[in-house]
Amino acid sequence: MNQKNIWQMVKFTLFSISAGVIQIGSFTILNEIFKIDDEYGVTYFISLALSILWNFTFNRKYTFKSATNVPAAMAKVFGFYLVFTPLSIWLGELAVGSGVNDYLVLGITMISNFVLEFLFCKFIVYRGQEDTLKKTSEN
Repeated sequence: MNQKNIWQMVKFTLFSISAGVIQIGSFTILNEIFKIDDEYGVTYFISLALSILWNFTFNRKYTFKSATNVPAAMAKVFGFYLVFTPLSIWLGELAVGSGVNDYLVLGITMISNFVLEFLFCKFIVYRGQEDTLKKTSEN
């Protein structure tokens, strides 16, 4: 593994942590302040959507430095989440319904999302398009 890939993983991790703070914060606000805690799927979906927007924006620009067609890249990420989101809501609802703590389910789901999204972005969304932002801005 070269230094560029390691640095990408570090940046992706840092941006994912910041997105995680947004997700946990919004999940907690919805759960504790607005008392939507009976609807795990609703609070999870809203908090996930907020973190996705944050993470996509920063990782495209700073981690992968991609000038790729933003709507096309966003459509690919949307496709990833068309599979990941219903599956994670369904499994989360099953876990919470059987007595597992909401926050434990959220944590496990977030770690799974982190790993899968990095691989998906690296090898599908930005494949062949990395570092094009820098090249485009220099022209």
